[in-house]
Amino acid sequence: MNRIYGLFPALLAGFVLTLVQPESAVLAGDEPRPPPEARTAGTLGPQVMRAITEIQELMTPEDPEDQPDLAAAKIELDELRERRWDRMNDFEKSTLLNFYTSYYISIEDFVGALRTFEEMLTIEELREDTRRRALRTLGQLYVAEEEWQKSIDSYLAWREISLEEDEIVFKGLSWGHYYLDEMEPARDYWLDYMNLALANGTELDRNDYTYLNGVYFTLEAFDDALELLKTMIVKFDDPADWQNLSAIYAALDQEDARVQSLNLTYLRGVFDDDVRYLNLGQSLAGMEIPLSGRKILDDGLEQGFIPDDLENNITLAQLSMLGAEYEEALGPAIKAAELDTSGNSHDRLGYLYYLLGEYQEAVDAFRTALEVGDLNNRADTLMFLARALVELDEFDEALAATAASAEAGGEREQQTASNYRGFIESTQERHNIIAQRRADAIDFYESYPSLID
Repeated sequence: MNRIYGLFPALLAGFVLTLVQPESAVLAGDEPRPPPEARTAGTLGPQVMRAITEIQELMTPEDPEDQPDLAAAKIELDELRERRWDRMNDFEKSTLLNFYTSYYISIEDFVGALRTFEEMLTIEELREDTRRRALRTLGQLYVAEEEWQKSIDSYLAWREISLEEDEIVFKGLSWGHYYLDEMEPARDYWLDYMNLALANGTELDRNDYTYLNGVYFTLEAFDDALELLKTMIVKFDDPADWQNLSAIYAALDQEDARVQSLNLTYLRGVFDDDVRYLNLGQSLAGMEIPLSGRKILDDGLEQGFIPDDLENNITLAQLSMLGAEYEEALGPAIKAAELDTSGNSHDRLGYLYYLLGEYQEAVDAFRTALEVGDLNNRADTLMFLARALVELDEFDEALAATAASAEAGGEREQQTASNYRGFIESTQERHNIIAQRRADAIDFYESYPSLID
């Protein structure tokens, strides 16, 4: 049997069976005592009463230190049923069955209890309070057996004959519809439960709100979920609720509010995984404040939430580069190059060195990238190698890199290479003219004769 009653503590808390006490089983007053074999619906005959009294003592001893003898009680119940069932009146039958249900629930045989309650409902002259109790408990037992529609039917039948509403009934109705994927009645009955609980002075806990919020999410009623979550944050200040706030804003497509709530959650100190750190850091970069995002990631790295791996070092370098903090980007960029099995991180490192004006380091990094290979854009790497070589006045090598870029790329890269080749050649020519003029100037001026013979 697949029991899930452990998931419903609030529902199963209603498993309280009122056992008929022998001394209160007869009608009060001065009316004549009915004959022993009377078959009226509201009394216990003497023989049944004696048997029930013995069973009661076995199941609930007067001395609290004595243990119940449930096995003996079951034997007595079976013997009483076998001897007298056909001669019992309806009240005696319901009393006997009530003790059976108490026994089955005590040994956690919920199927046995369920079938006994079902049998109890077939009694023609069943007292109304007993019928209500049977229907209400059946609703709970059907939940434990995952028979959702039968649970709903039992609770609805209870409501038809009850003059009052009940918190457990509303909760059970909501759970039944929830597992039948009927979210609107699940929502409505849960709201009924919460309103009744508040009217009764029952304190609602966070799980009550969390369940309703889950229903709202399933219904995509994000506005309702947002308002409820705000209430939960005020009442319970739970980290999970702070973390869920940004998810609701995302569902409502309110990007600014999403990032602000994520940042507020960070400031509350309840980030507990790398996903949220990275989400906030990258979101801040998207809002054109990348250096703030870098600080968030640095904090996550320092606290051990963010792994010191290739992807995260790339992100750290990129955030610093977006904020034009190239020196700050250098550390994670170097580490990423050490971790990368492709040449892409070396290419990124070369570009960073180029931005810093460290052209020889840039050339070395670009050449390493080309050597390692598996580049996203080999033509682009070659072009930047050519640019760095030009800065070092290594024009022939720059022309060679430009030609290789044109060969590696498509039409656009070929056009870029052609244009840059013209720039290299004109720069080289100018460089040569300046060099020649410098040499001529040196030759023109004669050194002064030595003053010492």
